[in-house]
Amino acid sequence: SGVAWNESQHCRLLLPEQLQLCRRHLEVMPSIVRAARRTQALCQQSFADMRWNCSSIQRAPSFGPDLLTGTREAAFVHALAAAAVAQGIARSCASGELPLCSCGPGPSEPPAPGSRWGGCGDNLSHGLQLGAAFTDGSARAGTGGTPGLRAVNRHNGAVGRAVLRDSLDTRCKCHGVSGSCSVKTCWKGLPELGEISSDLKSRYLAALKVTHRLVGPRKQLIPKEGDARPVTEMDLVYLINSPDYCTPNPQLGSLGTQDRPCNRSSVGSDSCDLLCCGRGYNTYTEEVTERCHCRYRWCCSVVCRRCRRSLQRHVCK
Repeated sequence: SGVAWNESQHCRLLLPEQLQLCRRHLEVMPSIVRAARRTQALCQQSFADMRWNCSSIQRAPSFGPDLLTGTREAAFVHALAAAAVAQGIARSCASGELPLCSCGPGPSEPPAPGSRWGGCGDNLSHGLQLGAAFTDGSARAGTGGTPGLRAVNRHNGAVGRAVLRDSLDTRCKCHGVSGSCSVKTCWKGLPELGEISSDLKSRYLAALKVTHRLVGPRKQLIPKEGDARPVTEMDLVYLINSPDYCTPNPQLGSLGTQDRPCNRSSVGSDSCDLLCCGRGYNTYTEEVTERCHCRYRWCCSVVCRRCRRSLQRHVCK
């Protein structure tokens, strides 16, 4: 993302269905690259304490079965990537980075008392439109997996953008003598992507297993279990059950949890019982040196001593 994109050198590295979009919108590609890197980082942060820790996303675009077969994990990644791309483009428009778009349109509703609309809001509409064209290209082109898988990926991408769309809120800056805030200038802005990732993590935990079945004149995604609630536009959906990710299985995309650090005092997903899948864990003791007994010295520095202490680490067998 730090260099200018070249049509022949860089665009040909993308999927065929993204090639034309890349050639038409070269100036947008650095924003999309940054969004992809942010997706990688946030996915790994969100799942750091779980058996599936999203480490496989580092192999992008050469994904394994965990992200190619319609799993619950793939649903999260597709939704987060779609939201990240749309947000990145929306903010790049507002920052003046992109020549074909600028600030988002002003809100139609009247401002709150004592405030006025101004500033430069994130251009959400442009981000959603161009982001959808890029991230949903393979699903619309009819390539990349079965029709059911394409429908699931398209649906989950739309969920990510819908969560982003609903997160647009009002940001304000105060004006007045001595910070009195007699007048506020307000605009519409998007939150940091971490908030979107947290929302999608909750939807991942409540995702619905679906099937792609003919309902009336066309195929639709409907719950696999007959007594499950209907699928809504805000539900993440998946086609197949995920493995338990306890042991390595390349055919299923499972890397296993051997040698993963665990928390012996936790009762959550990072506990040694859950993360190690009942295999037990090894405990290691290591000495670390750290700053201690720090005090402020006038003027103007902090002076610390160096202390050694023993630290226990627990690692899954």
